Amino acid sequence: MTKTVRGILGYTTIIFIVSVSYFFYVYDAYPLVPERETFLSEIGEACGEIGLWALLFIYGRTILKLIMGKGALAKRILPDYSPPVTASIFERFLGLLNRTHIYVGITTIAIILIHIFLMGMPMDILFFPAVLALVIWQGLFGIFLSWRYSPAKLRKLSYLVHAQFITGITIGIFAFLGHLLIDD
Repeated sequence: MTKTVRGILGYTTIIFIVSVSYFFYVYDAYPLVPERETFLSEIGEACGEIGLWALLFIYGRTILKLIMGKGALAKRILPDYSPPVTASIFERFLGLLNRTHIYVGITTIAIILIHIFLMGMPMDILFFPAVLALVIWQGLFGIFLSWRYSPAKLRKLSYLVHAQFITGITIGIFAFLGHLLIDD
């Protein structure tokens, strides 16, 4: 197992243990959040499911890159990049994922924000504002990466901050445990 994979697994384990501990605290200290059954909340639920699939698509790209050992900066930010004709099916698929990443990312952020807005998440349980902040964080630094007028230092910082798989892991754990606190 590579050092990178061990680091990701270690981080995931620590975040999961701390989050589960907080989950049990919240479960004991707060009443379950009642689920609202309105027309808008139903639309919000659908947006949440679409957002989940979009996040899986985005982070599936990252997993594929980790497996393949790929990740040049040019392939991440150049929408016109296409793999050579002799590329394997996985390299071609990764090229497609790299070219569509910015569009899927913008759409995903919009869908998740609509989900949060329509569902009316309680902000006193820290999972919900943390997910909101991390989603906005990813979006802002993604914008700085793709915006042609970003200064070089900001673009470099944005790459370091935005291209973190650990942010996606954190979003996933927090969102999952937060949703468990909603009364069905």
